[in-house]
Amino acid sequence: MESKSLAPILFLFFLLFGTLTASPTLKSRPHPCKRLVFYFHDIIYNGRNSKNATAAIVGAPAWGNKTILTGKNHFGNMVVFDDPITLDNNLHSTPVGRAQGFYVYDKKDIFTAWLGFSFVFNSTQHRGSINFAGADPLMNKTRDISVIGGTGDFFMTRGIATLMTDAFEGEVYFRLKVDIKLYECW
Repeated sequence: MESKSLAPILFLFFLLFGTLTASPTLKSRPHPCKRLVFYFHDIIYNGRNSKNATAAIVGAPAWGNKTILTGKNHFGNMVVFDDPITLDNNLHSTPVGRAQGFYVYDKKDIFTAWLGFSFVFNSTQHRGSINFAGADPLMNKTRDISVIGGTGDFFMTRGIATLMTDAFEGEVYFRLKVDIKLYECW
């Protein structure tokens, strides 16, 4: 008789224990399998700096032109870039690769852009590429965009890249610090 009354209690115990261990509040956050920090330096062509420029406006609204960013929020401008990537914030440091892609200023009322680019590495330390995409609300101190894949050392990787504007000079130069946290590493 005791075994019959013990069965429901054991059932409830295992049900409660299973529910607690499956609770998302008790799960720990995953830790990155790899963390990298790089800087990329963007010099926008302004009609006078063709020797130094690493980015150019390739699309502009009807009221704009392709040498000066339009209006207060640059709405409608599309910029392509081929920027050097360095391990520190010095533009003249030896590049470890190139940041290649585009950004589109996509809002009329807020200073923001949408990014799609790759870090293409050419150093002995890293081979391959890391691909990024996402919205960049430029007025925020830090912004997260998605790491959506890669090649070589970064084959099929995924994670988060935290962007921080490290420096800027008017509308011609800016430097981004990119803190990459990879959660899928092969």
